[in-house]
Amino acid sequence: MPPFDTPRPDSSDAWDRRKIELRETLWQLLGDLPPRPVPDVTVRWREERDGYTLEHFTFDNGVGDTVYGYVLIPAGHRRPLPAILYHHYHGNRYAQGKQEVLTRAFAHWPGGLGLITGEELARAGYVVMCIDAYGFGQRMTQGPAGEREKGVATETSLFKTFLWQGRTLWGMIVRDDLLALDYLTTRPEVDPQRIAAMGMSMGSTRTWWAAALDERIRVAVSVACLTRYQDLIATGNVAAHGIYYYVPGMLQQQIDTESVVGLIAPRPHLTLTGDSDTGSPAEGVRTINAFGQHVYRLYNKADHFRGLLYEGVGHVYTPAMWQETLRWLGRFL
Repeated sequence: MPPFDTPRPDSSDAWDRRKIELRETLWQLLGDLPPRPVPDVTVRWREERDGYTLEHFTFDNGVGDTVYGYVLIPAGHRRPLPAILYHHYHGNRYAQGKQEVLTRAFAHWPGGLGLITGEELARAGYVVMCIDAYGFGQRMTQGPAGEREKGVATETSLFKTFLWQGRTLWGMIVRDDLLALDYLTTRPEVDPQRIAAMGMSMGSTRTWWAAALDERIRVAVSVACLTRYQDLIATGNVAAHGIYYYVPGMLQQQIDTESVVGLIAPRPHLTLTGDSDTGSPAEGVRTINAFGQHVYRLYNKADHFRGLLYEGVGHVYTPAMWQETLRWLGRFL
């Protein structure tokens, strides 16, 4: 397939028209996804912790699969608060899933963040919600083989089974994330006009897809996994991502990552990527960020997009990236 450049729009009106077409095409490429039901949520338990209350909840996603999640509610709140739809990473850490917000999940990476992200955000005054994606956490055996498979085997079997059903695994993951967003907007502690999405690695990709498809997400922070597909192929690093990641027909429709990320405009979006991250080739990151900067300027919102490429940094969430994250959330949320 010959390479292509994404045409740059010449006005915000032109991009608004293109947004409608793009979103419709992306939904089609994600597959024949079932309609999203109104989440019927059960709170399994609730406990008071240092600076926040932790709730464990579940809901049925409308295809017979139970979604498991946490919500962290800042202590002493007296009015609706800003909220974060937090997406956990992959990293083959299938047992971790949503536990990312309650553990030092990045400390094992050289130069990685040593703090507990979910707790820090809750203590800073944000309601934080995180669910297990298919194959992770309490959903490790939620595949066609049940308890006989878990983790990567569950993920692979779901990928194949969903294709038979005319769906994609990625589409079903994003669908669950938007179901979580549906629930988050109804929480009495939450100001539905101040909801952000954020995540690192797979969590980053979940973030920019969800924000691209649903404008209720007002702010986005994407750490790593800002992957331009054509550059990933050109550098021979297609295997750098798990099977969950791939959506058929994207390049055939001449849609690369800059088009998806551009759908977030003009809502504030921060991207933080290491230039030595093999899963996000640096030249592709530059292309995506340059496209974002162009589109945001069309809306006279140049300051609502910030794309940083860190020299000598690999696939990791660093303390410097965390400080950028906090500044962005503090400014826009």
